[in-house]
Amino acid sequence: MANAHFPGFDVTAANRIDSSALRGAAQPVRASVCRMKIRVALPGAEIGWCRGWLQAAQADVLMQALLQQVQWEVHRIRMFGRLVDSPRLSSWIGDAEASYRYSGTRFAPQPWLDALQPVRTRLQDETGHPFNSVLVNRYRSGNDAMGWHSDDEPELGAQPLIASVSLGAARRFAFKHRDDAALKQTLELGHGDLLLMGGDTQRHYKHSLPRIVKPVGERINLTFRQIAMRVSQR
Repeated sequence: MANAHFPGFDVTAANRIDSSALRGAAQPVRASVCRMKIRVALPGAEIGWCRGWLQAAQADVLMQALLQQVQWEVHRIRMFGRLVDSPRLSSWIGDAEASYRYSGTRFAPQPWLDALQPVRTRLQDETGHPFNSVLVNRYRSGNDAMGWHSDDEPELGAQPLIASVSLGAARRFAFKHRDDAALKQTLELGHGDLLLMGGDTQRHYKHSLPRIVKPVGERINLTFRQIAMRVSQR
């Protein structure tokens, strides 16, 4: 997946890391081999899927740290003109200036956790793109979900690169074109997978994590972003 769409992203490096790197102080994390590299073929989108970007042991340690350390909240979002509780637990984490407006509500960031810094560093090294914030979502069961939306807020810029890391139970992640119903795709994102969305993906497509009826374990999703400070402070 190393190409002009995701500059510097190299998932073929054979280095490994110890899971203990995610426990303590922030430090660089080297790349590990993906089990599978998939280019998601949707016209007008730039989407790369790296299965097994984190090894299982690394993903296990990171998930346990986040379950214990994140200050989980129920965010209030605007839906059909009124504020409602979002169907998941969330936390907005980042640099002090990286406030974020979503669905009519502005979120001030919580400080970075040590467990997240190695992941942030590795993503920046592999993509050549800075990330000053991460939205952490916790889906406690199949009843927790994320509705159709695009990450197209002004503070993300015209062509944002969103780096999404999945932990825990595998869940379906769906794309649909804003104007052409025939253009759609569903992926099943698993433990340790990385999904990159860049270019005009947010302009042309919406995405969602739908509810499911069957019993399913917990899932945590990390979406790393770069917030434009001058826009976010308005």
